Amino acid sequence: MAAIVKCVRWSADADNVEVVMTRFRTLTAGVLVLGLMTGGVAFAQGPGGPGRPGGPGGRGARFGGPGGPGELGLPLGQLNLSDTQRQQIRDLTEKRLQESESVQTRLRTALEARRQAIEAIPLNEGAIRATTADLVAAETDVAIEQAHLRADVLALLTPEQLDQVKKLEAERNAHGQGRRGRPQQ
Repeated sequence: MAAIVKCVRWSADADNVEVVMTRFRTLTAGVLVLGLMTGGVAFAQGPGGPGRPGGPGGRGARFGGPGGPGELGLPLGQLNLSDTQRQQIRDLTEKRLQESESVQTRLRTALEARRQAIEAIPLNEGAIRATTADLVAAETDVAIEQAHLRADVLALLTPEQLDQVKKLEAERNAHGQGRRGRPQQ
């Protein structure tokens, strides 16, 4: 009898762990999307105040430290952007964020649908596969939006700044750092 109680208790704990992990993944994906879409605005704001990174007496580039790639994978803090460029990047990012609201909504909906498919009783592999495919399509759309924003930001840079971006990205890759600062495998 005790073994049956332990088995039931373990099964309930496993279900709770799965629910918690699904919610964690959903939250993480939502935060990631928000961060990716708003990252350009943060970098376009330029250096901080005195004693802050990028400001007088500060250290290195804003967000990510010296050489940090930032949310768009661009070291904007190290490019000596003009005020006009910063404003253009800020405006462009805000415009792209507004235009991508439907993509973000689609991603949230796909995440929720997949969560519900995973938690459904009885198990329905077809529903899980279908909702996961929808989620992948939504994530692809987010990646495409991010790539368009990155390309638009690069188009605002001078030839010298583009050369600097290439140089800094090559250095980052030569040091074995991936796009988010993780060692490449």
